[in-house]
Parts: sequence; C-alpha cells; structure tokens
Amino acid sequence: QVKLVESGGRNVQAGSSLRLSCTAFGLTSRPNAMGWFRQAPGKDRVFVAAITWTGENTYSADSVKGRFTVSKDSAKDTVFLTMNNLKPEDTAVYYCAVQADYSPIYHTPPEYDYWGQGTQVTVSS
Repeated sequence: QVKLVESGGRNVQAGSSLRLSCTAFGLTSRPNAMGWFRQAPGKDRVFVAAITWTGENTYSADSVKGRFTVSKDSAKDTVFLTMNNLKPEDTAVYYCAVQADYSPIYHTPPEYDYWGQGTQVTVSS
C-alpha cells in the first residue's frame, strides 16, 4: 500500500521561506509524477507544482512561479517544495500526491492516485 508522508509546514511571517518534504512509501513501480496541491479553508484543492519521476520536467502554477520550486531526491523517493517570499495568500494545507500512470495532465487532482495527509502552512502578515 502506498503511503505519502509530508512534513515541514508551520507558522511563518510573510517574506519567509519554507521547505516541505514528501516521502513515498510502498511504491512497487515507478510512478509518472509527484505533485503538490494546496487547499485553503472553504476553497477547492488547487495545483501548486509537479515533477516527473525522472526529475526531467517540472510544472508550476502561475501564482507561485518565481517563488516556489519543486525538486526530487530519487534515491529516497522524496519530493520537496521550496517556498520563498511567502505571502498570506499562501496559507493552506499542502498535500503531495502520486500520479501512478502516464498522463499529460498534471494540474488536476483526479489525475493523481495517492495522497498524503497534508501539512499546514500559515503565513502571517
């Protein structure tokens, strides 16, 4: 059974940086990609960033481009989301997810098969 464990979320001031981690356990085959999504209170879960399993390709939402970077440690089946210049509107629960099979679509939750439990990021002004 695949399990994703996220960590790194906490309360920070605007302008700060954070790095979230997500480690995948129980993978029996190489997935296509891993993604990060976030969900603010009362809002839908939205795409933040994704990286193909090889690390060759990365994708980011327009709202975080230039501030957030997704990366991967293949040896440890771990992905990272490095977040710089955080803003109050970045406050949300951040989820990582695994996309098991190939898909050209990385930005919608239904394209992902496994999800972590989420980690809270709160940015104060």
